[in-house]
Amino acid sequence: MPLALFSKQFAQPDDGLEIALDGKTRLVMLNRNKRARRYILRVDAARRVIVLTMPARGSVREARRFVARNEDWLRAQLARLPDAVPFLHGAVIPFRGMPHLIQHNSGKGRVVRLMEAIEEAPPVLDISGDPRHLPRRLTDWLKKQARQELAARVAEHAARLDVVPGKLSLRDPRSRWGSCAANGALSFSWRLVLAPPHVLDYVAAHEVAHLREMNHSADFWALVEQTCAGTAGAKSWLKDHGKGLHGIGASA
Repeated sequence: MPLALFSKQFAQPDDGLEIALDGKTRLVMLNRNKRARRYILRVDAARRVIVLTMPARGSVREARRFVARNEDWLRAQLARLPDAVPFLHGAVIPFRGMPHLIQHNSGKGRVVRLMEAIEEAPPVLDISGDPRHLPRRLTDWLKKQARQELAARVAEHAARLDVVPGKLSLRDPRSRWGSCAANGALSFSWRLVLAPPHVLDYVAAHEVAHLREMNHSADFWALVEQTCAGTAGAKSWLKDHGKGLHGIGASA
């Protein structure tokens, strides 16, 4: 099906375009960048949106043409997106590597409760309150769990390697599970709490090791192995399953 571009735009004309691709209406966000010298199209897997970076003085008309010329590439990239698993009642999502059932109840009290498995049923993430707030409440709870676990693992690895980590922050990056800044600040993807604990532990060890070696030399990997067993297995898990974590909580 040919790529059709709608004339409809947002309140601010340069914010984005709507396109029709294979029977679906999709948003193309326009990102004007004064340092950009050409048009660059990409698919943001974390937010499941299309982003077109363009020169500051580029035209919306040329942006439309560029998207149209890259129809086949765009279709292929969208096909590679991980399956979306929205945060809804009845959905099953991983938490610490194990399937958990999302369950909503209209009662008051604790916002999110973790209920252990009963017989053959999976553990339950029970969320109370207005169902419209379920996705946000569950996301906030998962981020809180991620922060607690990462802080504990960072502290342990830092003690082993005799380093002092800086501020710990959580984000939702597209291509990195963690990063270490020159000032010692550590940043991690909150989605690590969805993965098995040994995977989260490895990423924490990886970034803490950068406080000693800001590279990926043999000395760096020796530090990672020194403080974290099972590095190879965790790397393999992320390679095989990491992409799918970006679909958790995404809209279909």
